[in-house]
Amino acid sequence: MVKKTTGEEFEKAGYNQRPGEEKLIHSNDLMDSIISNALSAIAVYDRDLKYIYVSKRFLKDYKVKEKNVICKHHYEVFPDTPQKWRDVHQRSIAGEVVSAEEDPYYRDDGSVDWTRWECRPWYESDGSIGGIIIYNEIINEQKKIEEELKKSEIQLRTIIEHSNELFYIHDANQVYSYVSPTSENILGYTPEEMKIKWTEFITENPINLNGAEIKGKAIKTGKKQKPYLMELKKKDGQLVLVEIDESPVKDSVDKVVAIAGAARDVTLKKQTDDRLIKSEQRFRDLFNNISDIIYIHDFKGRFISVNPAMCKAFGYEEDELIGRRITDLMKPGLVSDFEHDYMESIKKNEYQEGSTVYFKKNGEKLYIEYKSALVRPETGEPFISGIGRDITERILSEDKVEKLKEQVIQSQKMESIGTLAGGIAHDFNNILFPILGYTEMLLDDSPADSSSRSSLKEIYSAALRAKDLVKQILTFSRQEMSKLKLIKMQPIVMEALKLIRSTIPTTIEIIQDINDDCGVIKADPTQIHQIVMNLTTNAYHAMEEEGGKLKVSLKEKKLGKLDLINPNMTPGSYVCLIVSDTGMGMDKNLTKKIFDPFFTTKAIGKGTGMGLSVVHGIVTSMGGAIQVYSEPEKGTKFHVYFPLEKKSFKVKSTQAEEPVQGGVEKILLVDDEKAILNLEKHMLERLGYHVMVFHAVALKILKAIFCAFYRSFRSVHKCLLRQPHHKLL
Repeated sequence: MVKKTTGEEFEKAGYNQRPGEEKLIHSNDLMDSIISNALSAIAVYDRDLKYIYVSKRFLKDYKVKEKNVICKHHYEVFPDTPQKWRDVHQRSIAGEVVSAEEDPYYRDDGSVDWTRWECRPWYESDGSIGGIIIYNEIINEQKKIEEELKKSEIQLRTIIEHSNELFYIHDANQVYSYVSPTSENILGYTPEEMKIKWTEFITENPINLNGAEIKGKAIKTGKKQKPYLMELKKKDGQLVLVEIDESPVKDSVDKVVAIAGAARDVTLKKQTDDRLIKSEQRFRDLFNNISDIIYIHDFKGRFISVNPAMCKAFGYEEDELIGRRITDLMKPGLVSDFEHDYMESIKKNEYQEGSTVYFKKNGEKLYIEYKSALVRPETGEPFISGIGRDITERILSEDKVEKLKEQVIQSQKMESIGTLAGGIAHDFNNILFPILGYTEMLLDDSPADSSSRSSLKEIYSAALRAKDLVKQILTFSRQEMSKLKLIKMQPIVMEALKLIRSTIPTTIEIIQDINDDCGVIKADPTQIHQIVMNLTTNAYHAMEEEGGKLKVSLKEKKLGKLDLINPNMTPGSYVCLIVSDTGMGMDKNLTKKIFDPFFTTKAIGKGTGMGLSVVHGIVTSMGGAIQVYSEPEKGTKFHVYFPLEKKSFKVKSTQAEEPVQGGVEKILLVDDEKAILNLEKHMLERLGYHVMVFHAVALKILKAIFCAFYRSFRSVHKCLLRQPHHKLL
């Protein structure tokens, strides 16, 4: 602290109190307070260099440890004061003002402080010099900033003078005050020449008018404007294109006093940019018009860019694909292959090619053959660019050929099965015939109250069922041309259900709802039988493992214009066949494809993929329609509509069975089956006929007769003329 100077201390210092002592003491206290708390280092001395006043800052800056220096001699406090300062003190006592802006002050520890100081005399009321005042300020920070600014200025000047850009400053009237040496490299003019001849290198290119307008706006508004281009003429007459970037310089009242700018030669860049623009346009035209798919994606599989061909192939808009992951377009099972095989191969080998299947926006499959490569640009993140081609048609064609081969094999197998079934049925008929015949004769011979009669009836009934089954097998195996006629569907449906019942397990319950009042349709009975068999067989396969219910309904329905299923149909009455099951069902994608030729979801050997396609073709050709309703785990239901005929259908009346009339004629009986031959002989003889049988040569005789019949009907006719008393059976 600086001890306050009192009147007593002034007396000790040799100062006598005079009138107005109290006023003087008050003034002294006020001065002491002001100087003591001043922010600058201030010391006030008398002529003998004794301290009168001193600021706290002075004591701190000069590290004075004494608590009270008032009335002490300066050299007592600073005994090592250099002669330089002693001379300064004497010069000031003599009346001179001595100062320094930057003066080093060397401390005892060897450190240096930079100071700004002033030493000046102060005067008594009578005009005599009463002592000196020293003002001192340590300016280390300021000195450091100045040094840094000077260093920065040197660096900036070095950069400017060695830069490829031309820097300049001019006033509002375009009088240049500074031009960097680069002017000689860009325009061929020295800085001094450019200051004088700047109007000579401005051409009449229209873009220069735009530049002048932008410069004028900067001067007028005081706001920085966007860079602009100008065409300038070099000293040798060559033209050069420069890009200019300018900023207005303002004074203290915010008035634009100058323009500071930088110009760089962009002639080569402009030429390069023009070539790049043309190249980019050529690439863009190719990118947009090529029929192949072009894509760019990042390492996370997100699309960065896609061309119109890809958008068209997948059915998406461009903004729907950008940012979307490739795996979003794949089956879940292929995601792992993409992430591990495709991406890892790209990272390792920087190239990958192959083919894979995607899904369009509408859910359809899309097969793409692709070639992808890793691109590492000079700036920015690496990416994968590739080209692809839609090979869906090729893949499907190959699949069709393969399925066609399988279908041919399957068809041949089915034909063989049909032939075999027909042969077996014929042989089975030969076995059944004696059973039915002998049983019928035994029934005729047995008394009504005989205990064996009921057993014979059971045998006869079972044989009839077997006969009916054989008939159905023969129906299944026949291959006839379509013969359209008026028919009722009820018996055909019932016959088909009997056949299907014998071929499916009891875990599947068959429910029938056949309306006997349904009218007639015009159709081929064989084809109707085929339709029912195909639909019920499909239903059986859907429930084969778990079992379930197979329901078949037949009813009439009237359809209006709004009810029609396809444009081939006309409003009116239809017979509707409904076949439903409680099987696994199908999703929408499968439902759309079930009528496609060769499409099947069944295991190998259980279907050709032609069943529903054939059904659809038959129904459509008849002017009808077929609808399917299905949901996963909820089963499937088919509605088949057949146009109802307006014509009436007369059912032949069943006449009462008349007793078989016998006779006494002679009958020549020929058969290749001995059991049947014996049965027929026995039955005919019971009726009174005289029967002659031939078995050993029966087959040869039959062949001779039938061959002769087919060669010429006349041969048969002549034979009958020669032996008119013989009858041919």
